[in-house]
Amino acid sequence: MSDIKNRQILLVARPEGEPKPSDFQLVESDVPALGEGEVLCQTIYLSLDPYMRGRMNESKNYAKPVELGMVMEGGCVGKVIASNDSKFAEGDIVEGKGGWQSLFALPGKALRKIDPAWGPISTSVGVLGMPGMTAYTGLLNIGKPQPDETVVVAAASGAVGSVVGQIARIKGARAVGIAGSKEKCQYVTDAFGFDACVNHRADDFEEQITGACPDGIDVYFENVAGKVFETVLPLFNPFARIPVCGTIAIANDTGLPPGPNQMHYMLRQILTKRLTFRGFIVSDFADQKEEAFSTLGGWIREDKLRYKEDIVDGLENAPEALIGLLKGENFGKLVIRVSDDPTK
Repeated sequence: MSDIKNRQILLVARPEGEPKPSDFQLVESDVPALGEGEVLCQTIYLSLDPYMRGRMNESKNYAKPVELGMVMEGGCVGKVIASNDSKFAEGDIVEGKGGWQSLFALPGKALRKIDPAWGPISTSVGVLGMPGMTAYTGLLNIGKPQPDETVVVAAASGAVGSVVGQIARIKGARAVGIAGSKEKCQYVTDAFGFDACVNHRADDFEEQITGACPDGIDVYFENVAGKVFETVLPLFNPFARIPVCGTIAIANDTGLPPGPNQMHYMLRQILTKRLTFRGFIVSDFADQKEEAFSTLGGWIREDKLRYKEDIVDGLENAPEALIGLLKGENFGKLVIRVSDDPTK
């Protein structure tokens, strides 16, 4: 493999506010050397997700930041091309945190073997990967939707939100989505089966979301924060549950937002309505991984659960794609196709 080079995208600057293409650098390096128990893989699909913005900051987060000059973090679907682990053979399809690069080497214990018979292998970083598990565990462990309750989902056309609303429907609840365009809202109701979906960029967003929730909100799955959260907060019913999964609307903020301080109002709502807020990371429910993937896969086969992917070709396009993701420009689970899919 001496003639093969590994293409990598490094983080070379910490963004001030919105990330810029110059914060990243595309380089070539030698093929990773395999250590004992490690597996070398060719990246097929790279997952882009909102959490990556937090990894670009130097400040403390729930996980360590990416160091400057290092490969950006990210989940990958890859094909095994060499192995020092007897559990993996050349040609196997695997999923793991390979990062923004065309080749990656990881310990076998850090990889999940994927059976292409389950469905498109790209779903291993989508509906049958971290985003699907996030939706499943966050909604069912924290949101706990009950029949006939109203579940509202922010970023409803995205990888996590679209699954949340469909699970709510499966559990007998009413699903109301919030998305960023008329087209996305139409897709959320027509393809994903939500009962309603409201465009948060509409001038009358407050009136529309109030009208879509005549009986208030029992579960609010938070993916965005910002104006959307401020608008739905007064609609929470007593004892409403709010799983907090993401805050993409404020991901690029460098200071406090303008306007009045609403913290006192929020605390009053939490007290008087006895609201339950819980932030969570998908790894909090790691012991439910097999259950989640088995159940989600079953729902897909039964056509109870649908998904949409937004696939961009070329590793070099990952920085621009992530910048667009943070602006809500993607439509569905955002995936970079790094190399040809051998299962197609």
